[in-house]
Amino acid sequence: MTQVHTYTDLKLGRLVSRYKRFFADIQLDNGEIITAHCANTGPMTGVCEIGSPVLVSFHDNPKRKLAYSWEAIYLDDQWIGINTSLPNRIIGHMLDRHLLPELETYTNVQSEVAYGNEKSRIDFLLTNNQEDSLISQRTYVEVKNTTWCKGSLALFPDTVTTRGQKHLRELMSVIDDNTDSALIYFINRGDCDRFAAGVEADPTYAQLLKEAIARGMKVLACRFAIEPTKITYLGLAKLEV
Repeated sequence: MTQVHTYTDLKLGRLVSRYKRFFADIQLDNGEIITAHCANTGPMTGVCEIGSPVLVSFHDNPKRKLAYSWEAIYLDDQWIGINTSLPNRIIGHMLDRHLLPELETYTNVQSEVAYGNEKSRIDFLLTNNQEDSLISQRTYVEVKNTTWCKGSLALFPDTVTTRGQKHLRELMSVIDDNTDSALIYFINRGDCDRFAAGVEADPTYAQLLKEAIARGMKVLACRFAIEPTKITYLGLAKLEV
């Protein structure tokens, strides 16, 4: 297990309501009701239970419309990550520290690189400038946050995602003798040790995922434990796709 993120001075409260996708009303422990930014704009299947304990971060930035961000919720006897802006930041730090050996060997990491035939931007592009390297020189890496689960089985997506379908087509299209692609599922809860496509929510996505794997795309279902002070990497979940 490796600590990959540290929280600073999170405040405890309870979820009052979540509305208009971006907003969550939260009652802090001192009784104050605040409105926090909700970075997860999806349906948040199974992880948006009114009255549950939540953690929020405070940001003293006059340019922000909302000073608080919703970070996590306590359900199923554990904390579950809600802030979907964190996974890419954490994976970026992990790539910089070479903590994902399944994607080695690379020497450079770039983020938000334009690519593909459908005007996409890849989360990370790994390149290897070593002339004597025997593996692919480039790896395109996409990151997807997931919190939906059935028991110990993590699932993605939890709704129809045309954007996710597009990303799978793009990741398949770049694969050749000198280029790999990889999809990282950031399992934002510590109780899932298996991963599968959310076929009930989006059967088209599930079929595209199978096709992409058959074409050679790598899939890393990465498990993370969320605590009020830190996030810890637990390793890979077993794939059931």
